[in-house]
Parts: sequence; C-alpha cells; structure tokens
Amino acid sequence: MRTLSLRDIMMMSPVIPVLTVRRIEHAVPLARALVQGGVRVLEVTLRTECALDVIASIRASVPEAVVGAGTLTQPDDFTAAVHAGAQFGVTPGLTPALIRAAALVDFPLLPGIMTPSELMAARAAGYSACKLFPAQAAGGIAMLQALAGPFPDVVFCPTGGITRHNAPDYLAQPNVSCVGGSWLASAEALEQEDWPKIESLAREAAALREL
Repeated sequence: MRTLSLRDIMMMSPVIPVLTVRRIEHAVPLARALVQGGVRVLEVTLRTECALDVIASIRASVPEAVVGAGTLTQPDDFTAAVHAGAQFGVTPGLTPALIRAAALVDFPLLPGIMTPSELMAARAAGYSACKLFPAQAAGGIAMLQALAGPFPDVVFCPTGGITRHNAPDYLAQPNVSCVGGSWLASAEALEQEDWPKIESLAREAAALREL
C-alpha cells in the first residue's frame, strides 16, 4: 500500500482506538474485531513489552488495518517502530529530538500538543495535523474552539478523556478530524477476550461520522 498522508489516515475512521496490548496472542483477534466493526486505523501504544511484536503481527495477519505506533517518546522509538512495520507514529508531545527522528522515517507523524506555544512549534516543524493531549485536561472543546481562530489551518485528533459519550461533541467541531480513545478495547474486554463486544463498540464508533 502506498504511504498514506496523515490527513488520509485521520479521515479513515472517526475514532482511532488507543490500544495497550499486554499479550501477543490478543493482537490479531483484537485487530480483526476492530476492522470487522469498521475501524481500520489502530494505534498500538509502546507501553508494553510486546507492543512492537503486536504491530508486526497485525501487519502480517490483518492487512486491512492501518497500524500506528503510539507513545513514541524517544528517538530510538521511531527506528523500532519502522522495523515493526508501523504505518504512522503518534507522540504525546513534541521535542526537537523527536522532530529530528521523525524526519528520518518514512511514516507520517501525529504529534501531541497541549498549548498554543507547542502548536506553534509543531507548525514551524511542518505539522498542521496534531493530537490535542490530554484533551480534557487541556480544556476540551473550549480549547479546540479557542485554537480554531488563530490556527485555522490545523486539524486535531483530541485524545485523553474522550469517551463513547463525549466523542460526538468533539467530532462536531470543524477542526476535529477524528478522536483517539481507549474505550473500544478496555483492559477488561481484552482480558476476557470479548471480541464480539469490541467489534460492537467499533461498529458504533465507525458510525459516529454519520451523525
């Protein structure tokens, strides 16, 4: 598949599930449940020992999925994500070292920002699509509305405190392309291997664009 732009990826699904997978055997059935529910874009956070193997497994077995590596906090994370087959990256914040690392890989980056100054730094580095993180703590919808005036060219993926209940309100904002959320694959659902529930939540999430 050709390299997708970040904005292409953000428009594929109204919700990007933020996945923390602790058991490699959950990788493929989880991805299949999400894709079957209509959610193709998946963010696998690098918060577990098996995260890179999870990315590689999904890429090998669920080709319909677009798999990104999340929680990139160190330059070395970018190289590791490339080797695992990640198709995009996500950071909780943005530093000069991460900007340099991102320039050396061939996947697009969704950088995290929280303040206007951080957003200006991201734009200066060439990013016009950002993750507002942590969204609720940063001011939520009021912050997005405030940023829309001085930064009309920027689109966001708010993440952090987004739920199935408030996601529609976020998606109604003109400068929001998608949201990130962990409710599609909770730790409890993963532990119980409740793939039908995850597929059902994915189907519900995929329909949010139509509301």
